[in-house]
Amino acid sequence: MEEAPERLSRWIENYSLLSQEWRVAIVVFALVLITAIIAFVISRIIARLEAKFSTTNNLWDDALLHALRKPAIGFVWLQGVYWAAALAHRYSEAEIFKANQTVLKLGLIWLLVWFLWGFIKQGEKILASPVKMRKPMDYTTVMAVSKLARAVVFITAALIIMQSLGYSISGVLAFGGVGGIAIGFAAKDLLANFFGGLMVYMDRPFKVGDWIRSPDQEIEGTVEHIGWRLTTIRTFDKRPLYVPNAVFTQISVENPSRMTNRRIDETIGIRYLDVSEMSSIVHDIRTMLETHEEIDSEQTLIVNFLKFNDSSLDIMIYTFTKTVEWVKYHAIKQDVLLQISEIINSYGAEVAFPTRTLHVADTIRLDAMRQEKDASRDEDERRSKGEDRPSYRDEDAIENYENNPKADHTTQGDAD
Repeated sequence: MEEAPERLSRWIENYSLLSQEWRVAIVVFALVLITAIIAFVISRIIARLEAKFSTTNNLWDDALLHALRKPAIGFVWLQGVYWAAALAHRYSEAEIFKANQTVLKLGLIWLLVWFLWGFIKQGEKILASPVKMRKPMDYTTVMAVSKLARAVVFITAALIIMQSLGYSISGVLAFGGVGGIAIGFAAKDLLANFFGGLMVYMDRPFKVGDWIRSPDQEIEGTVEHIGWRLTTIRTFDKRPLYVPNAVFTQISVENPSRMTNRRIDETIGIRYLDVSEMSSIVHDIRTMLETHEEIDSEQTLIVNFLKFNDSSLDIMIYTFTKTVEWVKYHAIKQDVLLQISEIINSYGAEVAFPTRTLHVADTIRLDAMRQEKDASRDEDERRSKGEDRPSYRDEDAIENYENNPKADHTTQGDAD
């Protein structure tokens, strides 16, 4: 690779049929053309290798070739352009060609970073894919390792580039140590979020796709993304909620997605008139739950007469479903409640509702009956004497009645 430009230079100097400018132009064009041909050939070779290796059980060779394809083509172009620029610089005084060596070094570093970056990305897809792996790794863990590896590649490449440009790495590291203290004070919240995200990645209280909520704050929804500074949560009303990672180091987080069962906890009351059927109803409800195909009988199952309530005899029903899916759980709960209602109705009992019964004392009832009997006796005596006209409260009304018996003589007192 080092001798090729020298041989081309000797050919340009010794070939006398064309002028020097034409000879340089022809050689530069030939170098670019050969570079394009070689790049095309290498691209086809790698494509054939990818197709061949895709039939094997090894997934990492596919990831390696896929990550290598574009950087390899870029390397061919970088080397070809470097040769052409080096040759042109020999016969030209243009300032742009003086940076040829530096561009080559930076280009090689960039190609290496490009290859490593792509390989890390392909490895992330393989490790988290349930199709490619029998036991895929947790996506949150894979994402954390991937981000850490990319950060290492980026920082290492930055240091190498600075060294290639003539900067002292030791000086940069010393400046970073002193400046890191100042930056730490100025960006303490940013660092708190960074370490909060690191703790989330290490402890893994939740992962992407989990439903989480906090009893300390109004945080509830599905985790969509865990970043180094923010965690994105999609609430149940479909709004995005961005939570700084430092918050998770100060609050308790509940992860309902990791529950093993869902609970049915209900209290159902029957009437006091159905107390004789209580034992049979409780027995049948317990039997129904124990034989229900969607109820986990290995978990706690309680069906008991709970207490004498104000308007009902309460039955406690406490059990767990096998499913943890929200929609399916409610369908199972509906079926259980309907079957309980059928069991209660089968014994002629009813589900109680709030009622109030008023008991009147015997002395009050006797007085009312005596008054009613006296009024009835007075009415009979008046009829026996032929007093079939109405009674009035004043003498004027009686006189008006005798003078004109067909008129309406209702007084204000009678109206009241």
